[in-house]
Amino acid sequence: MFKNIITSLLLLTSLFSVAQTSVLDSETKTPVSYATISFGNGNGIFADDDGKFVFTKKIYSDIDTLYISSLGYKDLKIATENLPKTILLDAEADKLQEIIVKAKPKGKFKIEKIKTTTHEDYYKCWLPTIESEIAVFFPNENKKTKRLTTVYLPIKVEAKTWHKRKQAKSKKRSFSTLFRVNFYENDNGKPGDVLTYDKVVFIATEANEKVYELDVKKFDIFIPKSGAFVSLQVLGYTDKKGKLLPNKKYREVKTKRGIVKVSTTFRPLLPFTDKIPAKRTYVKRIFLNGNEWVLYDKKNIKKSNLLLSGLNNYGIGLKMEVYNTTD
Repeated sequence: MFKNIITSLLLLTSLFSVAQTSVLDSETKTPVSYATISFGNGNGIFADDDGKFVFTKKIYSDIDTLYISSLGYKDLKIATENLPKTILLDAEADKLQEIIVKAKPKGKFKIEKIKTTTHEDYYKCWLPTIESEIAVFFPNENKKTKRLTTVYLPIKVEAKTWHKRKQAKSKKRSFSTLFRVNFYENDNGKPGDVLTYDKVVFIATEANEKVYELDVKKFDIFIPKSGAFVSLQVLGYTDKKGKLLPNKKYREVKTKRGIVKVSTTFRPLLPFTDKIPAKRTYVKRIFLNGNEWVLYDKKNIKKSNLLLSGLNNYGIGLKMEVYNTTD
């Protein structure tokens, strides 16, 4: 089944290659990897690692304007009619200068781990879509200097045959999905400014069942005294070489109100839990103009089966180097 999906998507790429557009830094002319391409209606797509994306009226006939954005750059609004092959984004120098590069502290440190919280229940999982980003808050309770080295992301893969889903050695449903991980400051209880402008991405497949272990030592991410948020967002399926595919992210469903675009769900599933006492998971709609982070609870999110079951949190785990200094 996975091979058929990949074949179809590669054909789609070939058919619409003439509509491929590149997003570049206006000064350096280097690619702006994984730029956000919003349609202004709550939907959108992402550029790939080369800053390229495919947009065609044959796929998105009702879209006349694109909103291009990326961390560290000024937002750009552009018409879809006569869409250029190259789009240039201007860097926001002030924002880029806000990131303070900290040297690795000298001296001894101890390793501190925050365990993941996960399970094996298919029905207690979040179905990832490219319109949503999930962020989890981690307080810095003792205010010591902490350098983040590993992020542990709970995932759940599916059995290829449903009636064999409870068998440990059942053959798994194939997928290759590109994710991005972001790191944010704590801004009065919500995700604030980013802690790094580096593009932290990884590809998950059916071989990564239960927990994906992401090494982030090279990014030198330090947990602020007020704590930090770690977020996860799906960018889309990839080909065998890890390149982001221009797959259609929505399907059209006929309703009494007319045609409604429903977001495609991607694999793997993300296990949510009721085993964490504090509510520390936040979500936002990435492509919706003026999007805001909201606490994931019943007051803010309506008609959620996970919340109705008391599943308020995504149980990300961390590993950190903890130094004696509090500077």
